[in-house]
Amino acid sequence: VQLQASGGGLVQPGESLTLSCATSGFTLDFYSIGWFRQAPGKEREGVSCITMNGNTIYYGDSVKGRFTISRDNAKNTVYLQMNSLTPEDTAVYYCATDLLDYCSDDGRNDYWGQGTLVTVSS
Repeated sequence: VQLQASGGGLVQPGESLTLSCATSGFTLDFYSIGWFRQAPGKEREGVSCITMNGNTIYYGDSVKGRFTISRDNAKNTVYLQMNSLTPEDTAVYYCATDLLDYCSDDGRNDYWGQGTLVTVSS
C-alpha cells in the first residue's frame, strides 16, 4: 500500500493550488481517502475526506467553501483543490487511508503518504 502526495509549493495569499494523492498497491475504488495537514508547531488536523461513493466531508469551517476533494479511480488518484489560500493554510499536507470505506479526522489512519509542503506567503 502506497500513497504519494504531491503538488505543494509556494503561493501567494489568494492563489490556488491542487494537491494530488497517487495511490498504489490497492484498488482505490473501494476505499475512502483523507487529507490531513500539520502546520508548524501545531498538531496534525483533518482537512477533508472522500468516500468510496464520492461523498465528501470537510473538517473545520476554515476550509469549507474553499477546498474541494475529488477522486479519479481510473488514475488511482485523489485530489484536493485549494482556493483562496491564506497564510493559515501553510502546512505539510498528507493523504491517508485505513483501507476502509470510512472517514475520520482522528488521524489514526494506517497508511500515510509522505506529505507535501504548502507555503502561503507574500
